[in-house]
Amino acid sequence: MPSLNKVIIVGNVGGEPEMRFTPNGKPVTSFRVATNWVSTTPDGERKQETEWFNVVAWNKLAEQCNQFLAKGRLVYAEGRFHTRTWESQDGQQHSRTEVVANKVIFLDRRGLSPLPEERIEEKIEERIEESTTTEGKVGEGDTAELEPDDIPF
Repeated sequence: MPSLNKVIIVGNVGGEPEMRFTPNGKPVTSFRVATNWVSTTPDGERKQETEWFNVVAWNKLAEQCNQFLAKGRLVYAEGRFHTRTWESQDGQQHSRTEVVANKVIFLDRRGLSPLPEERIEEKIEERIEESTTTEGKVGEGDTAELEPDDIPF
């Protein structure tokens, strides 16, 4: 039976990206993205919820994210959900769900000011169109399978 694991997130970077290298020398960059959901309660009150996503980029895409992303920047991240588990030194089990990015588009390269909500969708469409017609502007991640030695955690 076919299956699909695809995630698209558009939001603001929540802190400075963190780049590190695997023991085999592959670059990996992690950053957090905040998305907002605005709704209206039955009483007419506007309510905003913020959801945080951990995003991981590998290889050339990791280098581009580290170079061009900064706290507050608007970003489009596309990839797949991946949950990893590990045991800490004190024996505690931990798990973390991440978006493993294979495409990242830097949406506000002209400055750090946020876009009005009504312009975000238009800006995403513009950047996606640019990314499909201009090579080298937007990173496409390597889709090769990872070896256990490649994981830096």
